[in-house]
Amino acid sequence: MKLEFKYGGIEYSTDSILEFTKEGMGDFWSEPFFHFYPDVDRAYYKSLNDGQRKAFLVAYFTAFEAKNRELLQEKTETYNAHWNKYAPQIIQALEDAFEIDLTELFNDMVCLITFNSISPRYLESHTFDTFYLQSQRGALGNAVHEIIHFVWFHVWQQHFRDDPAEYETPHLKWILSEMVVDPIMRDPRLFSINPYCAHGGCVYPYFYTMMINGKPILDTLYELYQALPIHRFMEASYRYCIDHEAEIRKHIEESENA
Repeated sequence: MKLEFKYGGIEYSTDSILEFTKEGMGDFWSEPFFHFYPDVDRAYYKSLNDGQRKAFLVAYFTAFEAKNRELLQEKTETYNAHWNKYAPQIIQALEDAFEIDLTELFNDMVCLITFNSISPRYLESHTFDTFYLQSQRGALGNAVHEIIHFVWFHVWQQHFRDDPAEYETPHLKWILSEMVVDPIMRDPRLFSINPYCAHGGCVYPYFYTMMINGKPILDTLYELYQALPIHRFMEASYRYCIDHEAEIRKHIEESENA
C-alpha cells in the first residue's frame, strides 16, 4: 500500500467545486465553499449559469494559486512526509481490521490537494482529495478515512460480488460505508493519529446524532464490529441498515436540510 500527495491544479479544483455548488445541491454541500472564500459574493455566484461559474472559478483560483504557490509546495512535502512516517502503523491496523494482506494492494493511491473543502473519493482510480488548508495531521486523518473506503469495498466486492455502482450515493451500501469508518477508526493506532476523531469528526456529523431504538447507531455498529470477523460484520451491519433504512434516510435528509 502506497500513497502520494500531489497538487491537483486549478482545473481539477474548479470542477470539484462546481460539482458541489451546482443547482440542486443543498446548503450542507455548497455552503462550505462560501465559508472558506468569503470574498466570493454568494448571490452573484448563484446568479451565474454553469459556464459562467466555471469561468469565474478559473479566474478566481488562477489569482489565488499565484499567491499561494509556496504554501502548496510546502503542503505537498509535509503531507507526504507525515504519511510516510505513519504508513507502517496504518497498514498494520488496516490489515488487522480487514483480515487481509495489503502488500500488493493499493500501491497506486494518489491524494490530490485541492481548493475544495469537500474531499470526494474515487474507488476505481484509487484517488481522493484533501483540502489545502489541512494540517499535516488533518490530511493524514482524511487519508485514513478514504483508504478505509478503498479497502472496505475491495473486501466487500470479493465477498458479495455485487454491482459497484451501488457503492456510491445515494445507495444504502454507500451510507453504511461512511458509517463504518467510525468503528474501524476506534483502533488506537488510527484514532491517535486522526485529530478529527477526538472531536467527533471521523464521519459525517449526522451519524453521531443518529439514534435507532434509543441507541446511537455508531455504538451498535462498533459492538457488531468488535464481536464478528469482517465478513460477518459486513453481512450483519448491512442487514441492520436494511431493517432501519427508513429511519436512517429520514435522519440524513432532515440533517442535510436543517
